[in-house]
Amino acid sequence: MRRSPRSVPAALAVLAATALAACAGGGDAGPGEVPIPPQTASGSAQPGGSVTVPPVGEVPALQVEVVAEGLAHGWDIGFIPDGGALVTERSGRISHLSSTSPGATVSRVEADLSGVFASGEGGLLGMVVHPDFATSREFTVCMNYQEGGDPVDIRLVTWRLAEDARSAERVRDLLTGIPTGSGRHSGCRPTVDAAGMLVVGTGDIADGAVPQDLTSLGGKVLRLDLSTGEPAPDNPFLDSADERERYVLSYGHRNIQGVTVRPGTGEIYTAEHGPNVNDEVNRIVAGGNYGWDPSQGGEVGGYDESVPMTDLERFPDAVPAVWQTGGMTEALCGAAFLEGEQWGALDGALLVTALRGAKAVLLTLDDGGEVAEVSVPEELDDEFGRLRAARLGPDGAVYVTTSNGENDKVLRVTPAGP
Repeated sequence: MRRSPRSVPAALAVLAATALAACAGGGDAGPGEVPIPPQTASGSAQPGGSVTVPPVGEVPALQVEVVAEGLAHGWDIGFIPDGGALVTERSGRISHLSSTSPGATVSRVEADLSGVFASGEGGLLGMVVHPDFATSREFTVCMNYQEGGDPVDIRLVTWRLAEDARSAERVRDLLTGIPTGSGRHSGCRPTVDAAGMLVVGTGDIADGAVPQDLTSLGGKVLRLDLSTGEPAPDNPFLDSADERERYVLSYGHRNIQGVTVRPGTGEIYTAEHGPNVNDEVNRIVAGGNYGWDPSQGGEVGGYDESVPMTDLERFPDAVPAVWQTGGMTEALCGAAFLEGEQWGALDGALLVTALRGAKAVLLTLDDGGEVAEVSVPEELDDEFGRLRAARLGPDGAVYVTTSNGENDKVLRVTPAGP
């Protein structure tokens, strides 16, 4: 059975009165941010204008089941061969789910996570289960790292899960040196791409100079070997004299919290926070500049958020977003492509979660990767609060975590029956 969902303009408009408010719990626009001119979907600044919204499509009814609860800011989810899953919690905890079915048992994985710097938006963040997990038992997490209570960096750390899933031991620091600060704009979402490389979206730590600085790992999409931690061999800046620049796939980003790979094409899409308007969904081009520059070319100090998310005036060759939220922030977060015949008309659609918006947005793409239709399924529209992770499970369902701070949940989302 098909029905008409809420239109995106209507779904977004209900938040207009609160678009400038700070969001409790971190994870999106923070206090003190100022309005910036809305932009069209092509990225050009339109003072006083509005975002160009694609037609509203129809979406089959969805079924949403609670797999597990009792979590706190579930940041990411990874599936393991025992039929269960691992969940990272921002405060510095890894939990094991006995299954991905409703009523799963949640148990804590014992691991030395004393190095986690949990402050503001920072802490234990994204996670990816290695493709060879069945033999290696390895998974890699993003974490804000501290020594003696002082923040050092954001790093990718690889762990090995015990056979009984009750504990994990630290294997290696895969990549260090991603900049950190108070915890604001920490990113950090890892995903394995079609070539088996690790792709990581990072935040600019609210430092105006970071996004356009190719020698900084912040405000970037990074790409590296999941086994060695070395830059991917076909990265666009591999010949750079600066070791950090060799990791960069794209730059000029504000705060990437979603990274996913489009089935069949291998294209990488990201979900990114705007300041108080114009959250973005981007298609990543190797070597591309995505136009965020709160330093205005180094002409201003601090963090000037009056600039456009994609500043085509300063950077005429900047890559425009494929979709923006327009004159408010939704705090876009996790992103996952739906895949499989069971999704019907939604097969191949991109599901993006929202923290402040407390909803999921479905983007239907055309063959060229442009957004053709947008819809907001009512089953995930302000029904569970702030939505963070979105991952396609091995069973074809999409799993979403909530991030409200207490009694957070893992949700299983599937098409509803006829």
